[in-house]
Amino acid sequence: MSLDLAQVLDVLNSKFPQSILDVKEYRGETTILISKDKLRDIFGFLKEKFEFTFLADLTAVDYLEIKSPRYEVVYHLHRFGPDCEENVRIRIKAEVSEKDLSIQSLTPIWSGADWLEREVYDMFGIEFTGHPDLRRILMPEDYGPYPLRKDFDVRDREASKESFKKELEQGPE
Repeated sequence: MSLDLAQVLDVLNSKFPQSILDVKEYRGETTILISKDKLRDIFGFLKEKFEFTFLADLTAVDYLEIKSPRYEVVYHLHRFGPDCEENVRIRIKAEVSEKDLSIQSLTPIWSGADWLEREVYDMFGIEFTGHPDLRRILMPEDYGPYPLRKDFDVRDREASKESFKKELEQGPE
């Protein structure tokens, strides 16, 4: 039996009435905008009640000068169904402001969120509270800027020079 997304939305709206901020449907894809305050509760509920067992992806978007709050963390969930014959996907977004660049980690729910959250932290500077090992994954630890922010100046090489100079001075371990 196929999962009815309308039913899922109704249950979410009744269980988390203040946390479901917007729902959009476009070309057969459902996107839910939620409050970041109840993030872990909502995702845990979707996993347990509706069997969205796979966190397919997690990323962020920077809407510099386009909208406020500036950032959105975007999650893609997948439900395979009881016999793995059903493919239901849902996109969930949570807004993150420049004043509070933090959001709850989903690693207690999906261990696969670990490296995805580290990548978003490394590229955007969004911190995931409760993450077991939140540190840079692609850039050097002492690298200052965040490369996927819209205000990142690709011509400014000083942060790279400083980081690589330090590594050259220290030499191989």
